[in-house]
Amino acid sequence: MRKIKVSIAGLGVVGGGLLSLLVEDRRFTRQGVDFGIAGVSARTRHRDRAVSIDAYPWFDDPVALATHDDTDIFVELIGGSDGPAKAAVTAALEAGKPVVTADKALIAEHGPMLAALAEKKGVALKFEAAVAGGTPVIHGIRDGVAACTVSSVNGILNGTCNYILSTMAETGASFESVLLDAQREGFAEADPSFDIDGVDAAHKLAILATLAFDAEIAMADISIRGIRHIQLADVEAAKHQNLAIKLLAEAVLQDGALGLRVTPALIPERNAFAETRGSQNVVTVDAEPLGRLAFSGPGAGAGATASAVAADLCDLARGGAASPVYATAAEQLRRLPSLSTADMENSYFIRLSLKDEPGAMATVADALAAERISIESLRQPPSHDSTAPVVIVTHPCRAAAAEAVANTIAAQPFVAEPPSVLPIIIP
Repeated sequence: MRKIKVSIAGLGVVGGGLLSLLVEDRRFTRQGVDFGIAGVSARTRHRDRAVSIDAYPWFDDPVALATHDDTDIFVELIGGSDGPAKAAVTAALEAGKPVVTADKALIAEHGPMLAALAEKKGVALKFEAAVAGGTPVIHGIRDGVAACTVSSVNGILNGTCNYILSTMAETGASFESVLLDAQREGFAEADPSFDIDGVDAAHKLAILATLAFDAEIAMADISIRGIRHIQLADVEAAKHQNLAIKLLAEAVLQDGALGLRVTPALIPERNAFAETRGSQNVVTVDAEPLGRLAFSGPGAGAGATASAVAADLCDLARGGAASPVYATAAEQLRRLPSLSTADMENSYFIRLSLKDEPGAMATVADALAAERISIESLRQPPSHDSTAPVVIVTHPCRAAAAEAVANTIAAQPFVAEPPSVLPIIIP
């Protein structure tokens, strides 16, 4: 029986779940490993937790815990791209300690630098839990498509946004009311900005794109648009078109340039992405000669994320390879030219709310014609007030052209509210 001492920094929902797995679940002994706890660290020592920490050495400083002689593997669950999380992980790697983390912000912002350090020191840096919770998408991309040429990665990567949009579609409740319910139920943070503004999904997309394209990704390379502006009228209008609104993360390699975006998108209802509910995540990877690889499973929660961390620990216990961290060595990661998202082509859903004034529709048609955008369909739902709702679906056009039309229409005096302009994407 191999005995391994694990140190855990961060004892929130995931840290507590991991501690429960390691000390209460005996399945690890059947795999020939006995995980012991070398020490723990968190913001607050004395607070109610699902698992008592009284039996374990306490460290006020996570850096001291990371570098302690008793630490065989350091687990970072503090969170955040900088501060104590980065300091502790860097210190552990410098000290030759393998690291397991669920910290997507840290890996998205500093992954290549930390990978280079891990490879220099000959130790492992593992982060399966950083994307899609308990769904093994990191392992699947890193190893499953290592010999393939990837052309695209698509994902629903944020459970909070997916829960909000799914609930709006199913109940007819407004964005604001569903968000409040999600906060009360613990599906959304007290400050939900990271989730609903798309930053969380963008961090995860950066990690997946690095793995899939052997490329170093800067967050500034990603076009990020969240769901804060989505209205119930958008959701209902989409349903009438047999479409569902989802927050989609997309990476596309086109003519050697990489396009990266997180955006609310309309997806045909029978597509697997449209059918994803609640906190479920789904990721597809298109790679030749393999074809399409799909991953689906729970993307959040103590059990899902803690199990992914535990899986990384088990892999290390079985002698999992320390290097390279990605499919290729960190120093060989490339910088691909950026494909401007303004040049990406899709059909577009444009929802307008117009005052009942002569010439309004003619002006809308002129704005579309000026950008050489043709209409696939136009629908005027029944109106319950003095405004005239109009839903237009365009033929494929550049994103920049669709946004130009929206800006032109928004400036007109007959517009009752800013237009909603969303791409229609078939992942």
